[in-house]
Amino acid sequence: MTKFDDGKDAGALRTIGEVAQATGIKTHVLRYWEQQFPTLKPLKRSGGRRYYRPEDVAVVENIDRLVNREGYTLKGAKAALKGGGEARAIVEEAAPSAPVEGDMLARLKAIREDLHVALAA
Repeated sequence: MTKFDDGKDAGALRTIGEVAQATGIKTHVLRYWEQQFPTLKPLKRSGGRRYYRPEDVAVVENIDRLVNREGYTLKGAKAALKGGGEARAIVEEAAPSAPVEGDMLARLKAIREDLHVALAA
């Protein structure tokens, strides 16, 4: 969870600039993500000024983790965030971007491990 050093309450609304500064994500990227991810919907007030609720910041953090740290494509991250209950739990556990069952999951894990070994060599 992103820590804000702005003296505001943890549940306070934050501007796009405050979110950008706290997360290290540029404002134009945050605006683009709003277009690409239906789950990211900050409040918009007069003049189009954006206010991010704590749940919006959490979505930004999930997108950032999936795209910038785990290597998901925007399409894959969108699919991971779009799903309800089970898919949302998978995102929070940093698992694959879509529910994968049984043998396929084992095969994907084996491929991932082979890639890690190959890259380490």
